[in-house]
Amino acid sequence: MEVHLYPRRRAKTIPDLDDAERDALVSVYLDLLARLDRLYDAPLPYIAAWHQGPVDDPDDLGYLHLQLFSIRRSADKLKYLAGSESGMGAFVTDTVPEQVARRLREV
Repeated sequence: MEVHLYPRRRAKTIPDLDDAERDALVSVYLDLLARLDRLYDAPLPYIAAWHQGPVDDPDDLGYLHLQLFSIRRSADKLKYLAGSESGMGAFVTDTVPEQVARRLREV
């Protein structure tokens, strides 16, 4: 399970967001965490990685986003990385993103 969360407008860092945008981001983030916990009716262990643009970025390529993923594959299974996943960062999943999104909306 992996989810990416982006602000509605492109921003490099959290401080670049205005107060209303930061409040909205917190609200969506907390809602997402609650939905993830409801997937398997138990708290879902997860790793959250906040990515922000670098200070020195003359091409303005960096932007703020959250990458959130779990070590769970299902309610009773951990996700063990395969060789291609560990070595190349090419992750394998048996669920399409549309199914995950539908499930998260349901819970």
